[in-house]
Amino acid sequence: MIRSAAMAILLATSFATHASEEAHAKADPAKGKVVAETICVACHGADGNSMSSANPHLAGQVEQYIFKQLSNFKSVDGKPAARNNAIMAGMAAALSEEDMRNVAAWFSSQKLKPEAAKDESKIALGKTLWRQGDFKKGIPACAGCHGPAGAGLPAQYPRLAGQFADYTEAQLKAFRAEERANDPEKMMRMIAAKLSDVEIKAVADYAAGLR
Repeated sequence: MIRSAAMAILLATSFATHASEEAHAKADPAKGKVVAETICVACHGADGNSMSSANPHLAGQVEQYIFKQLSNFKSVDGKPAARNNAIMAGMAAALSEEDMRNVAAWFSSQKLKPEAAKDESKIALGKTLWRQGDFKKGIPACAGCHGPAGAGLPAQYPRLAGQFADYTEAQLKAFRAEERANDPEKMMRMIAAKLSDVEIKAVADYAAGLR
């Protein structure tokens, strides 16, 4: 009986994985390009390279992460959106699930025009936090989730390499203030709560310079 139950779970998991991969395979970057050029272009650029640090670069971002964030901006069954942003809520409301998958595929396939680290006085601190964290304060290394080079991991952990330092800083502060709360298991909120303003700025600037 136990063996049969285990087999049933394995088959169900395999089917779910296959279904997810099949849905992922159907994403059409060409259709996503149309969405980007008509809806996203003003804030993120048609190719995902934003002109303003208030709006993140999406070019080269993890595809599954973009889809997750777009989904989180949408209200479901009358419940508040998991990620609260009035502007993005309005934009995401007009997108179907297919639109979101397509535009995520488009942006992830584009070449990022990366930012650079600008504050040399904080590079050492940022590097330490990124690579080692701070054991005494209970801060894990950023590289543990976002990768040594900041490339990110699907679908929970975004690419931070080359992102605007100002944007990364703003998001870390939003997590710390619990103004942003769509992180799994409150992971980013717990980490950001232990970071000072100086540490946040340092690690955000360091990430901008990663390649």
